[in-house]
Amino acid sequence: MYDQRRVQKLLVVLGSIIVLLFPTSSAEVASAPAQSQKSSLDQIKSTQTTDEDKAISAGTSTTNNSTSSNNKNTKGLSLSQLLHKYPETFKTSGPRNKVIALTFDDVPDPRFTPQLLDVLKKYHVKATFFVVGSRAEKHPALVKRMIREGHAIGNHSYDHPQFVKLKMHDFRSQIIETENIIQTLAGYKPRLIRPPYGDISEQQLRWAKNHGYKLVNWNVDSLDWKGLSKTQVRNNILANAGKGAIILQHGGGGPGSDLRGTIQALPEVITIMRKRGYSFVTVPQLLQVSKNK
Repeated sequence: MYDQRRVQKLLVVLGSIIVLLFPTSSAEVASAPAQSQKSSLDQIKSTQTTDEDKAISAGTSTTNNSTSSNNKNTKGLSLSQLLHKYPETFKTSGPRNKVIALTFDDVPDPRFTPQLLDVLKKYHVKATFFVVGSRAEKHPALVKRMIREGHAIGNHSYDHPQFVKLKMHDFRSQIIETENIIQTLAGYKPRLIRPPYGDISEQQLRWAKNHGYKLVNWNVDSLDWKGLSKTQVRNNILANAGKGAIILQHGGGGPGSDLRGTIQALPEVITIMRKRGYSFVTVPQLLQVSKNK
């Protein structure tokens, strides 16, 4: 009995020493479940935001904007590293001359594309449209109108997946299927590819280089896919557009998307940039490459 009590006292003493040496705040213990719950909620909110943004527009990634080249690519190299490693294949701007290329993603879309074409025709501007193959199949007349009115066409995949999540076979299918559709409508296979969300892996980029394509992102993002007002879209462009700029806008979107700001801002963007001494060209003209492969 005496030995048992002695052992118990020793254990109490040891416990006290451990508490003194390794204090644990009761507040920290109490807050741990709350922090865990908050983390879970934040994760859910993040997922909901991503899904929501994708529903707004099939165009711009929620993780990519005009500084998308700084974001890490899931295949290893960041987009900025890929730009430096493949400068002749991967472009975000042109030579520093007073020319600008307007680009419109996610076309054709009968809700918005015809109105953009009307404005461009009125102001005698040629732009570059990055076509989604599945949409071109549904609205071939709009693609034919783009060609008829002198605009350049680029490949924006068949159904707008994130390329870095695809196997190489599926990636190639996205490009080849879309270019075949475009060839039927436009009469040529486009040299230009714009990856959905601006994201691509090095392996995919090497394949594109070896097959004579040019990858084209942007250095000015209008952020119009967020459903911004005319003033916001205009200011986003005018504050950042400079020599050799490639400007990202959208001519189509997902369910519930609102590109009225883009359509309404376009006349002012054209007028103001012309007053600043700039002219508008297609991306093939800007980069001095042929529009077809």
